[in-house]
Amino acid sequence: MTEDVRLRRISDGDWDGIVALEAGTYGDSELSEDRAALESRGRVSPDTCFVLARGRQVVGYALALPYPPFRYPDLSRPEVTACHSRNLHLHDLVVAEKLRGRGLAKRLLGRLTATAGRRSYERISLVAVGGADTFWSANGFHPHTEVALPRSYGSDAVYMSRAVPADMPEQTGPANDPLPGSPPEDEVG
Repeated sequence: MTEDVRLRRISDGDWDGIVALEAGTYGDSELSEDRAALESRGRVSPDTCFVLARGRQVVGYALALPYPPFRYPDLSRPEVTACHSRNLHLHDLVVAEKLRGRGLAKRLLGRLTATAGRRSYERISLVAVGGADTFWSANGFHPHTEVALPRSYGSDAVYMSRAVPADMPEQTGPANDPLPGSPPEDEVG
C-alpha cells in the first residue's frame, strides 16, 4: 500500500537511498550520475527536492532546481551554484519499481508544482527520457522539439515544459507531510 509512504524534503541520511534508486533506474545507461552530481542538485535548491520514504527506506525522489528556460544540467558535472531563474527544472523523478503505477509520481509532481507556485516560479521544465514523454504530456507538459539535447540524455530525449498554475490549490494530507520537527511546508523559509 502507498498509505505508509511519506513525502518530505531530503535529509542528509537519504542520499544512499537516492543513489541506489538512481543507479537501479539508470545504471545501464549514460543517464546515470555519480553521487556528487546528485547531491549537488539537491544542495543548490533544497526546498525543491523531495523524497518518498517508507519508514527509513527511500522509495522515490524528485530533484528540481532553478535553471534557465531551454537549458538543462550537464549529467557529467555537479552544480556549483543555483541559477537565478523563474524556471524550475525537474531534473529527475524516480519511484521504486515495485511501487510504480500507484500515483506516487503524481504525488511528487503535485508537491513540486505547489512549491513552485509558492516560490513564484513561472514554469517547470524537464527532459523526458526513456519514452516518458507520454507520462509528462498527460500531466500538462508540452514538447519543445527545437531544443537540441546531447547524446548523454539518450536518443529519444525530449525537452518539455509547462506553466505553473497561478491558482494552485493548497494540498493537504499525506502529500504535504512536513519534515519531522519542522513547521508545515508553507511556513518553512
